[in-house]
Amino acid sequence: MTTRDGDRASSLTAKTRKPRSSRTGRATMADVAERVGISAITVSRAFKRPELVAPELRQRILDTAQSMGYVPNQAASALASARSMTVAVLIPSMTNMVFVETMAGIHDQLLPRGYQVLIGVSHYSPLEEERLIRTYLQFQPDGILLTGTDHTAVTQTYLSALRSPTVHMMELLDDPDSLSVGCSQEEGGRLMTTHLLERGYRRIGFVAVQLDPRTMARFDGYRNALTEAGLYDEKRVWRLPDPSSIHLGAAMIDRMMAENTDCDAVFFCNDDLAQGALFQCQRRGIRVPDQLAIGGFNDLPASAWTTPTLTTVATPRYGIGRHAAAMLLDLMEGREPAQRRLDLGLTFIAREST
Repeated sequence: MTTRDGDRASSLTAKTRKPRSSRTGRATMADVAERVGISAITVSRAFKRPELVAPELRQRILDTAQSMGYVPNQAASALASARSMTVAVLIPSMTNMVFVETMAGIHDQLLPRGYQVLIGVSHYSPLEEERLIRTYLQFQPDGILLTGTDHTAVTQTYLSALRSPTVHMMELLDDPDSLSVGCSQEEGGRLMTTHLLERGYRRIGFVAVQLDPRTMARFDGYRNALTEAGLYDEKRVWRLPDPSSIHLGAAMIDRMMAENTDCDAVFFCNDDLAQGALFQCQRRGIRVPDQLAIGGFNDLPASAWTTPTLTTVATPRYGIGRHAAAMLLDLMEGREPAQRRLDLGLTFIAREST
C-alpha cells in the first residue's frame, strides 16, 4: 500500500471509529454533540432541561447517546452547577397501592424536567426514616418529599438545617414555614361515620391497623362524629400495629363479631381490610349490608368490583404526588409556590356495602 493509500485508509478509519474519551474510554458529551452536529450545551440541555429542546432534536440526541453508550456524569454536573438533579422521596410502603400511585404522580412531574428520584421506604418507622434521610443527604439532593409528619427529633434537626427545600405529602401542616400537599384524614373519618349514622346504623365499630398518624386521624373523625351523636363506645374499637392486608381484615371481622355481637356496621381504616371482611362475610353467610354494613378508606381499584361493592372514601394520592412534586420544582427553581398548604380534598363514594 502506498503512503497516500495508507493516509486515505487512516482517514476513513478515523471517520468511522466511535469517538471515545482518551482518559476513560467512554463516550463524552462532546462526542455525542459532534456525532449529531450540534453544540455540547444543547446535548446538556436535552438531558437537564428537556423542555428547552425541540422534541425531534432531543430524540435524535437521546438515540445517538444510547447508540454510543453515553451516560451523563451526574457527579461532575453537580460539581459544575451546584445541583445534583436528584430528589429524595420517602414513603412508608411500596406494596401499598396508595403510595404506588403517589410515586406515579411524582415521576410524571419530575422526570420530564430531568430529575431522578431516590426512593426510600421507611416501613412506617420514624427511626428508619431518620436513617434514610441521613443516607440520602450524602447525595446532596436538590429537594426532599416526605410522607407525613411523624419524625424523630434527629430528623427534625436535619430538616431544620437543610438548605434544600422539603415538601410534606398526605398530611396538611398549619405551620406557615412548612409546605404540604394532602387532605384531611380526620374529615375522611367523619364523612364515613356520618354516612353510616345517616343510614340508620347506631352500633358502629372501627378497626385501625399500622396506627400511623393518618390512621389515627381517621379514628379521631370517627370518634368525634359518634361522640356528638352520643353513641361512641370504646369497646367497639380495635387497634393493631400490624400492616394492613386482606388477610388481616378477614381475621378482624371474625374477632369483631365474636366479641361485639351487637355491631351493625364496621368502619375499616383501609380498603384492603374492608375487602377481606367482605370476603369473610360471604364465607360465613353474613349478609352485607342487611346484617352488617362495611365501610373502607382510600378507594383502592378492587373496591368497585367486590360483591357487594365497597363504600369508601377516595383519596387523591396521584394528585398529591404530582402537586407536591410541582411545589418542590417551584422551590428548587427559585420560585415561590402559589400555595404553601394545598388541600386536595376527599371524595365520598357510597356503594352497596352500606
